[in-house]
Amino acid sequence: MRTAPTIFLTVSERTHLEKLSRSRVSARRVVERAQMILLAADGKMNLEIATTLSMDPRTVARWRNRVHREGIAVIERDRPRPGRTPAISREVIEAVIRKTTLERPVDSTHWSTRTMAKSMGLGATTIRKIWHDHGLKPHLTKNFKISNDPHFVEKLHDIVGLYLNPPEHAIVLSLDEKSQIQALDRTQPGLPMKKGRAATMTHDYKRHGTTTLFAALNTLDGSVAAATCMRRHRHNEWLKFLKIIDQVTPKDKQLHLIADNYAAHKHATVNEWLEKHPRIHVHYTPTSASWLNMVERLFRDITQKQIRRGVFHSVKELEEAILDYLENYNKNPKPFIWTKSAKDILEKVIRAKEALNLIAFP
Repeated sequence: MRTAPTIFLTVSERTHLEKLSRSRVSARRVVERAQMILLAADGKMNLEIATTLSMDPRTVARWRNRVHREGIAVIERDRPRPGRTPAISREVIEAVIRKTTLERPVDSTHWSTRTMAKSMGLGATTIRKIWHDHGLKPHLTKNFKISNDPHFVEKLHDIVGLYLNPPEHAIVLSLDEKSQIQALDRTQPGLPMKKGRAATMTHDYKRHGTTTLFAALNTLDGSVAAATCMRRHRHNEWLKFLKIIDQVTPKDKQLHLIADNYAAHKHATVNEWLEKHPRIHVHYTPTSASWLNMVERLFRDITQKQIRRGVFHSVKELEEAILDYLENYNKNPKPFIWTKSAKDILEKVIRAKEALNLIAFP
């Protein structure tokens, strides 16, 4: 005849179970299990415990045996359950993923949930769930450009080195021009935002001309060392901006300027002036890698916060708005922290090139 195992509790275990048995925040099943084990430890038999707690004796016996084998911690966790059988088999899911990533519909550039559902004989909701679970978004694309500069590695190490380990007794400036900034005026005045309604703005506009912002970002503290707006962005304007930088920076400091490969930056007149100013050292980003230029991050903020939703009745008004933004920004500048090492970036570029070669030459 089988005998129920005897439950022995230490003082701390009993105290813990008594606390659980009276708890109002623990799950009911945990409270009932604690009550079971306390009664079992008091010498009660399974049938008597079941009668007292209005439970099935088999449940009491099962938990008594588990606690005897595994300890009281087991009452606060449930065994994993297999769950229901999936409505869609693994083979069907893999077929949807394969078709999404490797094929395209005959009448479109990409799949939609409805076209994929029709092709696979499934519901659009099922397709949407499969795509969501596997991170597939056929309606989206991301732009990219891999540099083919033969000196990419050397330039990469040079510029990232300036960000992460700037030279002593020198100033590192990231500079560029943001060209073709349009002074746009809306054809009708918009309505302000109110509860339940977003602000409105007409889709059409009036053009009042364009300007170009020249800015130099101090990579150490995030301040804008120099900024000006000019109507054009030829080498003449670039040289004028370099002269402004030369004037506003301390003469006893070496200047390391990070710039992209725009032709105006390398014009003969510009190079001739740079030769006469040996304290200025220009570091050019690799071809098609202007994302290495930190000032682009500043330009993005200006676009989002000051230009995109602005209304300007003249170029002068636009330029004043931009320079006012930069003046206010300089009151509390925050540096843009560069976190990627040259090694990390290079590994990512290598992986991208390998992936492109695999697509071009499967």
